[in-house]
Amino acid sequence: MHSAKVLVAAIVLAMLGARVVSAQPALGAQGAEGEPDRRQQWLVPSPEPATSAHALLFRPAGDGPFPLAVIAHASTQNVLRRAQMPQPEYRALAVLLVARGFAVLVPERLGHGATGGPYVEDQRGCDEADYSRAGHATASEIATAMDYLRKQAFIRSEGTVIVGHSAGGWGALALAGESPAGVSRIILFAPGRGGRANDFPNQICAPHTLLASAAEFGAQARIPVTWLVAANDSYFAPAFSRQLADAFSKAGDKVDFRALPAYGSEGHWLAETEIGVKAATSELARALKPPRPVASGKR
Repeated sequence: MHSAKVLVAAIVLAMLGARVVSAQPALGAQGAEGEPDRRQQWLVPSPEPATSAHALLFRPAGDGPFPLAVIAHASTQNVLRRAQMPQPEYRALAVLLVARGFAVLVPERLGHGATGGPYVEDQRGCDEADYSRAGHATASEIATAMDYLRKQAFIRSEGTVIVGHSAGGWGALALAGESPAGVSRIILFAPGRGGRANDFPNQICAPHTLLASAAEFGAQARIPVTWLVAANDSYFAPAFSRQLADAFSKAGDKVDFRALPAYGSEGHWLAETEIGVKAATSELARALKPPRPVASGKR
């Protein structure tokens, strides 16, 4: 009798599990398109098979195929702030990229907001900071979302641009070190980890460890990188950002480093607002300009 009850319980649990699995929404578009620029909710895969990442997709009119731009958002070590984080949008940046012909994906990474799941990119405390591991974990999340979108019929497999902000920029920098196929340019807004340690401006947690990780990422990097930072960024000030860029560049490919004018009361958030993106428009246009064809030398 006991074994029969156990068998029945196991069957019931299996049926409930099957219902949970079947109730999970499928990947892809989750609703109708809206404004601006055909804004649409999507679910995309993450490195955790059980957790799909919430994302926003913007795209030009027409069927494409369009080159893809992926925007990697900022993060925080604070658990409550991460859980309460609204879905990242970067609307002004997305609108600028769509105007240049890109379909733009803004995926929410694991451990943030509605996506939830484990925070796989935890950098740990100052004494044990592992910025390399954190960067590679973020890079894996960016690449997973990117690879999924590039399988869609309206997306080109080549000419992808990665735009990263703060911790998202740090992950994009790690991805540059992996030189993924089909990525033509990486644009960074104040990339880094451990800025404003203990909420003190211009205090960086384990800066030498951060510099060493930047050099590691740069060792095999072959993708052009544009590095932007505002004059009044109190997380990664231009002087330290220049050191990070030099550490990355000396070990690998060159970086186009650009210090932007001060923005508002805190330059670190420049990438998230319309006024900030407008201030960076000329540098973004330079970074997104198609490369000139190389002369073959034949006549």
